[in-house]
Amino acid sequence: MKPADAQLLQTLQQRFEQHGHRHAGIAWADVQVRLQARPAALRTLAAMEATGGEPDVIAQDAASGMLTFCDCAAESPSGRRSLCYDLQGLQARKEHRPAHSAVEMAAEMGLTLLTEAQYLALQALGPVDTKTSSWLLTPPALRAQGGALFGDHRYGRSFVYHNGAQSYYAVRGFRGLLSV
Repeated sequence: MKPADAQLLQTLQQRFEQHGHRHAGIAWADVQVRLQARPAALRTLAAMEATGGEPDVIAQDAASGMLTFCDCAAESPSGRRSLCYDLQGLQARKEHRPAHSAVEMAAEMGLTLLTEAQYLALQALGPVDTKTSSWLLTPPALRAQGGALFGDHRYGRSFVYHNGAQSYYAVRGFRGLLSV
């Protein structure tokens, strides 16, 4: 195992142990075995960590044993902000284009954006995005009309809103999911 992978596993284990409420009934030994057998997953988790996502296990499928990792940082990952929703939104900007879009950056990292339901389930584990917001996977019918969804947590509750897909803000990024 590469030293960087060993360091990443140690970081993930520490986070896993500190936040047991996110993954009750799941043993770290099972997580580690699954990760060590999947180098591509380790690369994706390393990218999540490097961009400030603080990935952690939030679910396990009872039938397949598949683990779901999610960005659990308190705020939208700092290395993934100031992004339009997708490539079409990015290309629609006439001025002041950001460097990237959330959908394409997520795909490059090996991630998918959270759906509205997944985002609200993450919020149920503890409030996130109290000062930031995160783009959410937007249904095609809404996206076809030029909009995209994002969520945040304010006033003691979670909200999902819409915005033009070409918009971007310094405090809006995205959270990703990885199934291993």
